[in-house]
Amino acid sequence: MIYPTLWTTLTAPSSLLLAAQTAARGKRSRPDVARFLLNLEPELVRLCRRLRDGTYRPLPYRTFEIFDPKPRLISAAPFCDRVVHHALTRIVEPIFELRFLPDSYACRLGFGSHKAIRGARRAAARFPFVLKCDIRKYFPSIDHEILFRMIAEEIDCPHTLALTQLIISHSSEQETLAHYFPGDNLFTPYERPRGLPLGNQTSQFFANVYLNPLDHFIRDHLRPGDYFRYVDDFLLFGDDKTQLAQMRRQIEDFLCGYRLTIHPGKSRVYRTHDGVTFLGWRIFPHHSRLVRPNVQRFRAKLRQLQSEYANGRIDWDDVQAAVQAWIAHASHGDTWKLRQRIFDEFPFLPPRPK
Repeated sequence: MIYPTLWTTLTAPSSLLLAAQTAARGKRSRPDVARFLLNLEPELVRLCRRLRDGTYRPLPYRTFEIFDPKPRLISAAPFCDRVVHHALTRIVEPIFELRFLPDSYACRLGFGSHKAIRGARRAAARFPFVLKCDIRKYFPSIDHEILFRMIAEEIDCPHTLALTQLIISHSSEQETLAHYFPGDNLFTPYERPRGLPLGNQTSQFFANVYLNPLDHFIRDHLRPGDYFRYVDDFLLFGDDKTQLAQMRRQIEDFLCGYRLTIHPGKSRVYRTHDGVTFLGWRIFPHHSRLVRPNVQRFRAKLRQLQSEYANGRIDWDDVQAAVQAWIAHASHGDTWKLRQRIFDEFPFLPPRPK
């Protein structure tokens, strides 16, 4: 499909301005963001010129590790590159939205984790069994050649494709994996570039593109009773336990073509009556509750807020903002008694006088 005005629209000053405003949302106090915004017009003019004359090159990532709850490698791109990422996805994403199924809930307008959880809970009330699958090392495993081919099938704008390939090929180095697939030789896993950095706007979009064929395969060929996917976690509901186990084997075979494997220890069939963990919740046919690690992390967060407020390092508005955000999240399940119990444990005393 040809989109002749794609590149002109992507590199227009108004498009880059909107991308900069979106990328800066909630981050304006960070030094690199503040510097860019302080010189916004010349920065955008320079970025526009570099994109249009072909001299734009991404800068190195800043890489660090977080524990949420397991160790994850986060790669933060410089702000000027994040502006380009937002400009690209803003123009290209609507094209792929026409291909995406409503069963994919991550990083899509009008979807999100809470909508996925509500849908999964309704499905748990209708079906006795659920197949839960988790793709092993998903972001580090995404194959660059396969991903770019999938994007090129939908976009026939040479300049937009060149920018897309530039962003993909400049992905920061991810952890080393040695997964072998049918037809590989000894060196294949080390010769094929792979991996997308967590934290990029483009990575979130590319992750949806990469698993879109899986969504269609499951819906069009396997046809479970119901299906929900959030990034690389997905649930298939059905009436027959044996049939769901067969679907798992078919999914494994299908994912081989995309050089992906499902996590052997996290992918199995459950009785919905016993509950299934999905997106930090334990989902049952008629109720859902937060998993214990999430509750423990919020308790730790409250303990920190309590200390900082008592010592005058934050004000009451900061406390309220953090607490209300968690309440909004927790209220999507059956957590009334849990919330009462937690807030009884952590009274907030007035700040100590200085």
